[in-house]
Amino acid sequence: MNYTYSIQKTILYIEANLGKKLSLDELADLAGFSKYHLIRIFKHETGCKIFEYIQSRRMAGAAKQLLFSNQNILDIALMYQFASQEAFTRAFKREYTLSPRRYRILMSNLTHIEEVDTVDKSNSIPGWIVIGTAPREYSVDFDRAIFHKGNRSVRIVGEGININNKDYMTVMQQFKASNYVGKRIRFSAFIKTQEVEVLCGLWMRINDSTANILKIDNMQNRPIKGTKEWNYYAVVLDVPTNSNVINIGILLNGKGTVWMDHVNFEIVDKNVETTDVDLSSELPDKPVNLSLEESIII
Repeated sequence: MNYTYSIQKTILYIEANLGKKLSLDELADLAGFSKYHLIRIFKHETGCKIFEYIQSRRMAGAAKQLLFSNQNILDIALMYQFASQEAFTRAFKREYTLSPRRYRILMSNLTHIEEVDTVDKSNSIPGWIVIGTAPREYSVDFDRAIFHKGNRSVRIVGEGININNKDYMTVMQQFKASNYVGKRIRFSAFIKTQEVEVLCGLWMRINDSTANILKIDNMQNRPIKGTKEWNYYAVVLDVPTNSNVINIGILLNGKGTVWMDHVNFEIVDKNVETTDVDLSSELPDKPVNLSLEESIII
């Protein structure tokens, strides 16, 4: 069974209510599951326990407040449902290894506090390839002001005046398939968008040794469009025996802005449904016009 919609619905609710008390009963009612089933499928789908996820997102919000506001630490702690500054400090140190005060001092020196200066202009994402049809019309950066977890996300911005609906930019990587042959794999991430005009989404492609496509999913049947808050997305494929290369990435098609964070790649069990595109779906069921005498119908 595909639980993606229910998990995404739950995450949207969590994102909108991080500053409020959230109960498991409330979230289970929203998702339409029992409490125990929600706990199980949330962990199964996202790799996170549900209340660890909530705490992590509150920590990310608190980290942003520490950097880009002048609020005192106690007020930030109360904003994110901590009973005391001490409890907040303990939780923050588990997530970031620094106390809130120390984090504010050290990270402020890096980001200069000004939100307009929070993007790393190096265009270098270690381990990833940045490629597209109109590289001068897009920018790819680390964004230290908007992130899902930790203290930065990858941001793709398409705002050039010459971008058309066929242009795209992708942040991707390739690696050998040998460790995953015969396995079911999932590439997932949390994505946020702003004014995406055509579409964006995760993609994964598996090629053989001669670069033929064996499996692919580019979320074309469930694209992310418009302006969306952070949510969880995934593509799942089986790796055939003749696989040679696995490609993963995020793609922005046309204009807009997309952020990616909290990226994961893992082997999953066969209970997780695959999302691949049927490459034969547009092919005829049998050979046609073998006589070569059929006319074109106008």
